[in-house]
Amino acid sequence: MDLGLKGKLIVVTGGGAGIGAGISRACLAEGARVVVLGRLSENVQAFMAEMQSANAACHLVEAHLEDTDRCRQAIAEIEASHGDIYGLVNNAGVNDGVGLEKGSVARFIESLNKNLIHYYALVHYALPSLKRTQGSIVNISSKVALTGQGGTSGYAASKGAQLALTREWAAELLPLNIRVNAVLPAEVMTPLYRRWLDTLGDPDAELKRITDKIPLGHRMTLSSEIAAATAFLLSPTQSAHTTAQHIIVDGGYVHLDRALT
Repeated sequence: MDLGLKGKLIVVTGGGAGIGAGISRACLAEGARVVVLGRLSENVQAFMAEMQSANAACHLVEAHLEDTDRCRQAIAEIEASHGDIYGLVNNAGVNDGVGLEKGSVARFIESLNKNLIHYYALVHYALPSLKRTQGSIVNISSKVALTGQGGTSGYAASKGAQLALTREWAAELLPLNIRVNAVLPAEVMTPLYRRWLDTLGDPDAELKRITDKIPLGHRMTLSSEIAAATAFLLSPTQSAHTTAQHIIVDGGYVHLDRALT
């Protein structure tokens, strides 16, 4: 299936590791040009080295996204170097465990800066480009926005707000033919997830406990499966009439009856 993304410029925050790297790969496979926007880490360095070796149309713009002025600068740099942005995938964030009892007001605000504020800032600064391209925005949220998790108020608040903004922006940008959708992963094996597992006494037993509760196939969702849904939502041809949607890619984790597990 041709998604009509060939030559289009897509910005993916956190696009060099985990789910973000999967999204970058999916967009590149469709012939898009990709800018990875975010911090430089070992995983990102390895991903960009792979992209360079493959001569892929993928570039890195380093930014600490909590700095909203840097968000503005980064969008300006991308436009100056690569032209107008067609697709913006807001993906970067971390489940930082800022809870209600064990957290603090200061840490809660810090969590919103890590996980939410840059979603707004980047769309705000990229909007002139998106108007010219009649582009597409995809917000990567989380099942935590729907189910809660316990002990992660900052992350849950951010993810819930992302879903609200998805529908708000879809309404506001409707006259401009800019589509806005969200994808909600549940349990996806990423480097961050693996690191969390490895902090536990018996990582393999914990992983089995988790996957036993995932109805479809009793397995983790693949990053490539989140990426496929995201690439579809970016498509100006195959999803041209899809906006304001919350797409949950989770093997039935959220909505199917727990009796099935």
